[in-house]
Amino acid sequence: MGQVDKRSITLSPELAQAVDDVVAAGEYASASEVIRDALRQWKDRRDLLGYTVEELRKLVREGIDSGPAQDGQPIMERLRAKYAKMAAARGFEE
Repeated sequence: MGQVDKRSITLSPELAQAVDDVVAAGEYASASEVIRDALRQWKDRRDLLGYTVEELRKLVREGIDSGPAQDGQPIMERLRAKYAKMAAARGFEE
């Protein structure tokens, strides 16, 4: 494993029990292995699916700059009516 940086962490009773359970079931050799795997998965998810703070700020700015929010209900009603009319014109029924 190379150089390690030893840390002490505090877990809720539920998380501690979950760690103990998977070690007892033989899924992992130790609690450290469970935590390392969980951290790797968290990092992968964050790297692949997450946004940087700068990206989030940009998205917030785009939302603010796009203007006031519109009520979705009237928009959905217009869309439903439009597509119901199109379906009826093609001989389809709801």
